[in-house]
Amino acid sequence: MSVFRLPAWLAHYPRRFLADDLAAGVIVAVLALPQSLAYALLAGLPPQAGLYVSILPAVAYAWIGSSMVQAVGPVAITAIMTFSVLQPIATPGSAEYAELAASLALMSGFLLCAGSLLRLGFLSQLLSRPVIQGFISGSAMLIVATQSRHLLGMERSGNDLSAFATALYGQFSEGVSSAAVIGLTSLLILIFARYALAGVLTRCRLSNTQAAFIVRLIPLLVVAGATAAVVRFDLERSGVSVVGPISSGLPDFHWFLPDAALIGRLAVPAMLMALIGMVQNIAMAQALAIKRRERVNANDELLGLGSANLVAAIYGGMPVGGGVSRSALNVSAGAQSPLATIVSAVAMAAIVAGLASSFSHLPLAVLAASIIVAAFSMIDIKSLREAWTYDRADAVAWLGTAGGVVFLGLERGIELGIFLSLVTLLVRASTPHIARLGRIPGTEHFRNASRHQVETIPGVIFLRIDESLFFGNLGAIEARLASELVEVAAIRHVVLVMSAVNRIDTTAMEMLCDVNRDLGDRQIDLHLAEVKGPVQDRLSRSRLWPTLSGQLFRSANDAFETLRARQSPAIPQPGNLPPE
Repeated sequence: MSVFRLPAWLAHYPRRFLADDLAAGVIVAVLALPQSLAYALLAGLPPQAGLYVSILPAVAYAWIGSSMVQAVGPVAITAIMTFSVLQPIATPGSAEYAELAASLALMSGFLLCAGSLLRLGFLSQLLSRPVIQGFISGSAMLIVATQSRHLLGMERSGNDLSAFATALYGQFSEGVSSAAVIGLTSLLILIFARYALAGVLTRCRLSNTQAAFIVRLIPLLVVAGATAAVVRFDLERSGVSVVGPISSGLPDFHWFLPDAALIGRLAVPAMLMALIGMVQNIAMAQALAIKRRERVNANDELLGLGSANLVAAIYGGMPVGGGVSRSALNVSAGAQSPLATIVSAVAMAAIVAGLASSFSHLPLAVLAASIIVAAFSMIDIKSLREAWTYDRADAVAWLGTAGGVVFLGLERGIELGIFLSLVTLLVRASTPHIARLGRIPGTEHFRNASRHQVETIPGVIFLRIDESLFFGNLGAIEARLASELVEVAAIRHVVLVMSAVNRIDTTAMEMLCDVNRDLGDRQIDLHLAEVKGPVQDRLSRSRLWPTLSGQLFRSANDAFETLRARQSPAIPQPGNLPPE
């Protein structure tokens, strides 16, 4: 779509949506404010950066993206990735660090826009769900670990688990600090609000909508209460760390272009951030669209998210993404179109312009509690249990990705997850399921002879290969064929049922030629059945076609009838296993 023309949702905007969008925009701006501050802190940037990137970057996505209700802004995944990538390079909070964060947003935004222009939206499907779930869960564990220091008011906690435990023991051996009291109290309140308050309120005869609104309001009330307590009791003198001065007013645009050395240093992290942002954004947009019976365009989503990051680079300086919690808040507030996001951005701009300084006494422990509660909800143990029950290989990919993120870092973690996924894919493809078939009596249907009572023809075996043929699985196929020739006596015909074969590479074609020749030497004919059109087109140009000792059959049943007419009557074979 063109950036310079009205988006379709605005050109045909239904007036009945206006009240809902206006109300939802104001609600999201107010309730997402603590989250915006917290995620900027998580990224190692000044808290106001989270407010800034909730304005124009959000408008850019609303104008260009295809989702009607997804909200873009500072999110936990991009924040922790930013911190993990940049912390070894520069000091968090420094001018150099801020420039690096802006460069990361600029580069990932450029990559996302380029991916949209090249129609690469399909790449979002190349990472399996277990890998993505493991990555997000591992990132959430990292978030909890990094924010524990702020939660407990610890000045230093070390860089590993043992150092953290030592610092924690030393902290509490001297007594519980005021910051720890504020942080732990806030954490308990937020946990209760997230997991139990709605049930209590509904039992008190409030509607589900009213209960959900109150639950969403609790983080803002906790922030306001903790800030008031710090001011009233002058807790900063007791060692309670606060956000610090926040300049009122909107920021200026910061135009810059990273140099070649900086681009080289951030290239891999930017690509990783673009990939993860692409997957998360498109997956969230599609999930919301399914619930609303709408459709999203993956390439428009890439362009919308990329544009949001390009704007964030020059206005706020922090990478953004499609927020799960922010989008859920947008939906629950009643948003009907991207106008709600634009209204939210305008409301956020008004807050930043006039009230930003009010948050200067906000305790960091409260923001850490908010981050930790959000992070715990991202640890998806249910998906691990389901993967372990259904497919252990996917569960291993989940565990490997999560463990890699926690112990090796974000980049190594996702690389390990991708590697495990590829290994799993290769193992599955190289060990294809091969079934000896027979015909269900009285029908034209063929099933696995070891699972069903079927009829067969003496001296004829039907083999169905449930995988495309390529160089990696030829050994398994040849071994299975050899075992069948030994097991079944006096074979005169071998029929390969190719209904599940979508492709045959050059090596596999040459293997079929060798099998055809070897079977011919043993007076055995090789037949093919149910060969798909594209596969047949390729084989017809190969040396297999003119030398094939047997026939090409349209269906397995045609082969069965033709070969039975040459042999003795079919013999029923018993089977006692459950159906396929």
